[in-house]
Amino acid sequence: MKVESVGFGDGARIVWQETAGLSIVTIKRERVKNAMTPEMWRALADIGRKIEDNKKIKVVILRGEGGQFTVGSDIKAFHQMSIQDADAAFGYMEEAITTFEYLRIPTIAVITGPALGAGLELALSCDLRVGTPQAALGIPIARLGITISQRFAQRLVNLIGPSRTKDLLFTGRFFKGREAYELGLLNYVAEDEEINDFVLQLSESIQKGSPNSLQAAKESVARCVPFTEVAFGHRGFPQYVDPMDFPEGVAAFVEKRPPNFHKK
Repeated sequence: MKVESVGFGDGARIVWQETAGLSIVTIKRERVKNAMTPEMWRALADIGRKIEDNKKIKVVILRGEGGQFTVGSDIKAFHQMSIQDADAAFGYMEEAITTFEYLRIPTIAVITGPALGAGLELALSCDLRVGTPQAALGIPIARLGITISQRFAQRLVNLIGPSRTKDLLFTGRFFKGREAYELGLLNYVAEDEEINDFVLQLSESIQKGSPNSLQAAKESVARCVPFTEVAFGHRGFPQYVDPMDFPEGVAAFVEKRPPNFHKK
């Protein structure tokens, strides 16, 4: 087994394991529910590019440490940033997500707890999602003054339709494991004590297929989905934060109070 690890100074790590055609990428920052800093997003994108270049890998599993996936970007990291730096940080996030989205090989997200905001988008970038009944999926961006891009919205619309996407984005509510499965956000639900074995068996089943057939299937399905074909290879990112509401949303999050957003 080949193991690589990238550290970030506060105990956070991203670990990449490779064995028998399988790559397992694990986000480790358990004390803050695997929240991702800009440096972690950039490292994750680099790992995705290494996986793309490694022709021995047939399936990728993406997961979080400590009974959770990731709550997305670390909001506290934005507290001292300028709007320009915050927008650049969101660009790093989107680059990591799209890098995994456009991998030529099948990818599986393992969701054993919260997958929120950019964490949910990261899970949606994978081809398949396996969760536990305790999984919680949601995007509470409206509470933070984050302006969602078309690319972000489209991933949700493709799976659950425009009306339910609006419900999720407007209210910020979370879909738990079984409900997320019924909506189509999860492909499978497995009990916590069974999920690791289940995912390994799923990956083994996929690896039995022809690599060329799997790649062709992935690309053909992608080109049937609205917006995806246009997005392939695109690396330009929009503004992600509202200049007035985002600083207030972040300050309110850090100070644990309701935000006082600008009234139009």
